[in-house]
Amino acid sequence: MTQTVTAAYGSADKASNAYDELISEGYPREKLYFDKDTNEVKVIVPDTSQPEVEEILGRHEPDEILARPYEGA
Repeated sequence: MTQTVTAAYGSADKASNAYDELISEGYPREKLYFDKDTNEVKVIVPDTSQPEVEEILGRHEPDEILARPYEGA
């Protein structure tokens, strides 16, 4: 199954740093979304990668991290 992991940050800098780290760790850009209006980073990953993604996002002090099943086509 595939998950959408979303992290909400209190600042654009924290969100940007999390996004940049995901890219540097090799996550494909087409599976990453950075919403600059809400300072949210979303990542679409298989279940097996979810813990690693949550760890990376957590390093940047998010206000919250949520995971839910991916509903895309």
